[in-house]
Parts: sequence; structure tokens; C-alpha cells
Amino acid sequence: MAAPFAAGRNAWCNMNLLASFAPFFAFAILIHLGFVEAALWAGAAVAAALLLRDRLVLGRSFKILEIGTLVLFAGLALYTRFTGQTWTIPAVRLVVDAGLLLIVLASLAVGQPFTLQYARDTTPRDAWGTPQFFQVNRTITLVWAAAFAVLGLLALAPAAQAANPLELNFWLSGPRYDGDLPGCESALPSIT
Repeated sequence: MAAPFAAGRNAWCNMNLLASFAPFFAFAILIHLGFVEAALWAGAAVAAALLLRDRLVLGRSFKILEIGTLVLFAGLALYTRFTGQTWTIPAVRLVVDAGLLLIVLASLAVGQPFTLQYARDTTPRDAWGTPQFFQVNRTITLVWAAAFAVLGLLALAPAAQAANPLELNFWLSGPRYDGDLPGCESALPSIT
């Protein structure tokens, strides 16, 4: 009977790690609709809700990733509100991606890779102190850090140009509002 419970528990805890990224999903949805400040506040609100859920509903301790995410989004939202900062979508994405990378790197710097907290939810307590347990989580956290570094680099890539006005606000890199498109006449000589 223990095996089905353990499998269910592992699936639940894996979902908990994915749920920790919910603030970034909320941010991504609103940012691609062009609502920069609302996206930051939504990220902060979802992060706060996750922290409250973990502590009050599930009775778990706070997680490094969730605390860092709340600080990141709330800090950027407050900064934006009080300074009147006008962010371009690529700039705010870069700052958020860099912030996420810093959270992960900080967890490594203090000797507590952020994945440890999630792994402890699914691993017997007697394995927690083993060098293998720590090394596996350090490696997994380094892989996450590499992925977040790539996201940050992609945020630096130039925005894609829309092929026509109908695609202006629905392109791969998110909405474009500058309308910087070459005239149709420039393409006519190349049409056969």
C-alpha cells in the first residue's frame, strides 16, 4: 500500500515545484498583453498566495524560490509605481529573468540549492544528510540556473519584426507597438 501513496506524494510535490513558477506564468500572460505594471503586481499577488497556501493550508515552511519571487515582483512593482518607470517589454522580461537567476544563484551561494526544499517533500528524512542527496540537488539547481541564464540571454535578442500589420501585436517575442514595418511597395519588386 505504501507504493501508490509514495507515487501520489511524488506527483503532488512535483506539482508543487511547478506551482512555484505560477507567478511567472501570470506575469508572462499579462506582459504579452502589454500590461507591464499589472503583470508585476499579478506576479507578486500569486507569489504571496503561494506562500500563504504553503504556510496556512499545507502547514509547510516557506520556500526560498517563493520568498525570492515575492520580493522580486513586489519590489519591481513598487519601484515601477513610485518612480514612474516605463518599462519596455524586453527590458522588464530581462530584469525578471535576471532576478529569477539571482534567486537560484543565491540559494547555491548560501549552500541551500532551492530544489532541496522540494526534494525533502518526497525523500525519506534519512537521505537528507547524505552527500549524494545534496549533490543531486546542487546539480539540478545548476541546470535550472543555466536554463534561466538562457532565458535572460533570449530577452536580450532583438524583437522579431512583424511580417504584416495583422501580425503587429501577435509575434514570437510578444506584442510590438512601434509599427516599424517597411512599406508594402518595397516588397513588390521581389514578387514574381
